[in-house]
Amino acid sequence: MRAPGTRTAIALTAAGLLTVAIGLGIRAAGGGLGTPLPPFFATWDPHIDAYALIGLPVVALSLLAAVPLLSGRGSTLTFVLGAFAIALAARLGLSLARDGADGWYAVFGSDPEAANEYLPVLPAIDSLGLHTFLDRFAEISPTLPIHPSAHPPGILVLLEATGIDGPRAFAALVIAIGAAAAPLTWLLARRLGMADGRARTAAMLIAFSPGALLYGVLSTDAMFATFGLVVACLLVGSGVGSWVAGAVALAVASFFSWALLAIGAFAAVVRFLRGGIGSAVGMALVAGAVLVGFYLALYGLTGFDPIGSVRAAGDAYSLGIANARPYLFWLFGSPVAFAVALGVPTAWYAARALGTGDPAAVGLAAIVLVSVLIGLTKAETERIWLFMGPLAAVAAATLVPLRRTPAICAVLVAQALLTQLLLDTVW
Repeated sequence: MRAPGTRTAIALTAAGLLTVAIGLGIRAAGGGLGTPLPPFFATWDPHIDAYALIGLPVVALSLLAAVPLLSGRGSTLTFVLGAFAIALAARLGLSLARDGADGWYAVFGSDPEAANEYLPVLPAIDSLGLHTFLDRFAEISPTLPIHPSAHPPGILVLLEATGIDGPRAFAALVIAIGAAAAPLTWLLARRLGMADGRARTAAMLIAFSPGALLYGVLSTDAMFATFGLVVACLLVGSGVGSWVAGAVALAVASFFSWALLAIGAFAAVVRFLRGGIGSAVGMALVAGAVLVGFYLALYGLTGFDPIGSVRAAGDAYSLGIANARPYLFWLFGSPVAFAVALGVPTAWYAARALGTGDPAAVGLAAIVLVSVLIGLTKAETERIWLFMGPLAAVAAATLVPLRRTPAICAVLVAQALLTQLLLDTVW
């Protein structure tokens, strides 16, 4: 007798393997799909730093520290703090193995990629003033580096408000907020009614997810994952109060990344499957009303034009490397790259959960499907879809054999380590 959801997992795995074979085959034949190693955004570049003598033991100790937490030892507070510390240490340690200590902040400072990031925009804000900058953001956006031009100005406002203007402080903010995704994944699982043991497993699946480990130090998308989790935890809750708080969180989160609006859709699907159409529609109406109110208030206070900014973000994306990425291939390539970066074991159990109709898995599948159909994230989904990783971890945790969780986490770490040492993933 097959385990629940196995047929779905086998079918999706076969489709994924075929996609990888086609991508690598086209690349080997001299064809172009817009990335060096389709469907993955990486290049073959083996490298190890001397700091690996420190980094690798840190990662190993993080893995060992997860074992007692997974066994249920300690209070809830102990687990929450421990999950955060484990995620933080594992990310920092893995980064040391390839890039040394400079790798913790180089992408925002000395790395060539820094020119595409947020800090270079700060002089323009100082020159214009924050109010004028927001008022003219839709018009100014095309002149900005690719990351701030393809996103709303939330991060820029945060940097201005905190006075952060250097790569080290910015990296510290990104890393700390990003690591909070691990305990928040536990909270989301609990809010969805999962037993504590399975919720702890979900947290560790994301703490050791290769994508989270690789990009959790170097990309602002790690912050977006945490913001998305706050939204999800509130929107899947019961009662108008939780929905209103979640709607406010969704509005604020969307000011950092338009993609986080997908969390609202995820929550609506989950509410529909768990509570029926009335619950889903009620939550969606509350979220929609608050979202519209938030941007009307922002427009009234600063002149910020959300519609113009969304259009500008779309233009920035379409005028970039996306032009070299054929829609049909990335219709399949994007979710495959995301699934592999999530971690092969986690992706397998999440696929099985989809086959059983698990609400979190179905909600995730819905937003993945919409994302690939609209074609706004062709490739780089290992990084761009980091905010979806915790949703997959929660779905996977419903079926993971709990006794095997430490071994599965070790496999995830091994995958992350091989990727880190053998490939250049830019961030």
